[in-house]
Amino acid sequence: MSKVKRRSNRKAPAADTTAARHSRRRGLIDAIKSSPNYLRAYEDLDFLHRDELRPIRLQLELLKPEMILSSHNIHSTLICFGSARIGPPQEAAAQVKVLEAAVKKHPQDKDLRRRLRVAQNLLAQSRYYEEARKFGSIVTKAAQADAHREFVIVTGGGPGVMEAANRGAFEAGGKSIGLNITLPHEQDPNPYITPDLCFQFHYFALRKMHFLMRARGLVVFPGGFGTMDELFETLTLVQTGKKRRFPIILFGREFWSNVVDFQYLADCGVIADSDLDLFQYVETAQEAWEKIQEYWQKHGFTE
Repeated sequence: MSKVKRRSNRKAPAADTTAARHSRRRGLIDAIKSSPNYLRAYEDLDFLHRDELRPIRLQLELLKPEMILSSHNIHSTLICFGSARIGPPQEAAAQVKVLEAAVKKHPQDKDLRRRLRVAQNLLAQSRYYEEARKFGSIVTKAAQADAHREFVIVTGGGPGVMEAANRGAFEAGGKSIGLNITLPHEQDPNPYITPDLCFQFHYFALRKMHFLMRARGLVVFPGGFGTMDELFETLTLVQTGKKRRFPIILFGREFWSNVVDFQYLADCGVIADSDLDLFQYVETAQEAWEKIQEYWQKHGFTE
């Protein structure tokens, strides 16, 4: 008996259409382009944040502010440091009143009495907020008369004394700079910095470099660890000749004499007697500006 071939019920594969091939091709290309590794290197933020890219990030933090400051014709700066906790007198006075009322209700509360003493001290120090504000205004009016900007106020960008110096420049109608740093507790820039001249740094080292690269003076108001860090680093750089000598002005002889006994350091022989001439004390904004002017008139101001 001969075998009869039976027709299969299965249909032959449909012919591959041009549209289907194009769709599959498009899907494969999209998968490639959606990979983060396809991004241009300078657009890939995850790549830029890798540990191996730290040298590039350091270079970027050096270049960006430098290029922008140059484009704004900023040739020289005056650094202003001081406590972020020293605020306007009216705010300090209001805080004292609140704590006085609390202590009156709870006279045995040691913590409240301690907080009141601190608030009273901050009220006494609040005059430096006003002096920093005056200083920013005096310098800006004197040194930003044209587009060739000299002695531009630069601060750490935060509140307190830094805000006051930026505020003085703002009220005088001039530009000022803020060099903010990223911290665990994020700090907003104070509102008086020129918007185009406020920079945020990750690396303290690069921030310190930018403070000093154009600096023609350092003005230091009473402050804490951060203020002392910047003061002593600058003193060291000038003392060792890594930074050309320039005026270093300390506001408040009484404060600084209690905080650091510089004469004792010299008497112990750990610094030279001549190192005591690296800085000067002042009490007012006008006095500080006059000392800075006197220094550069004597030594010749060159870019």
